[in-house]
Amino acid sequence: MSAPFRVERTDGVARLTLDRPDRLNALTFELYTELGRWFRQPDPADRAVLLTGEGRGFCSGGDVEDIIGQLFARDLQGLLAFTRLTGELVNAMRAHPAPIVAAVNGVAAGAGAILAMASDLRIASEKAKVSFLFNRVGLSGADMGACHLLPRIVGMGRAAEWLYLGAVVPADEAWRAGFFNRVVPPERLMDEAMAVASALARGPAFANSVTKVQLHREMDVSLDAAVEMEAQAQAICMAHPDFREAYDAWVESRPPRFR
Repeated sequence: MSAPFRVERTDGVARLTLDRPDRLNALTFELYTELGRWFRQPDPADRAVLLTGEGRGFCSGGDVEDIIGQLFARDLQGLLAFTRLTGELVNAMRAHPAPIVAAVNGVAAGAGAILAMASDLRIASEKAKVSFLFNRVGLSGADMGACHLLPRIVGMGRAAEWLYLGAVVPADEAWRAGFFNRVVPPERLMDEAMAVASALARGPAFANSVTKVQLHREMDVSLDAAVEMEAQAQAICMAHPDFREAYDAWVESRPPRFR
């Protein structure tokens, strides 16, 4: 059996490709587990992550044969163990120190849409679609943190509409809603996504990691608390060598060489 995903590294960018193209990169028990383990064990050399899918799909969600069919044999505790496993993948992605760029090359359905949401930036092919199919199969839209993440990306009203109605959202509509940062022709997708990931990799990895932490943590605190958190975070960045390196580079009229 081939590995469920592969990783290729170039100049600080780890390109992680879901590798089940015959199943539109549907998630299996193994894939949930191995992806979560990978994100929980970051390589310090990875200054950005590019997440995509092999073939014509990004990720079609949970595999109907390898996962859904097996869930009917589980009791409630067994079902809870599975849903916690899926949610752990989102937590692992958010805890990964490097920013994650999702290159959505085709369908992103169910859990696949949530993998895109758990990424920091989302770039899509014009042929991409985001599908929130949970209620179409008798499940709630509250899956893997969707009810937390989606309203913060597209707003409460639109998130409610998409989750209640099981919407299938074309790339251009998702871009107008703010779900996708950019939408490009299919032949340009990987170049565009790699350019963004490479720009992140050339930047200050420590400061980018702090920004990622604060974007996530400040979702649920007051403005006063956020201002204090950012005061502490920025003071820490000011004490980091990258801050001095940026100043020295400006003085010397050269590009900064961040650690």
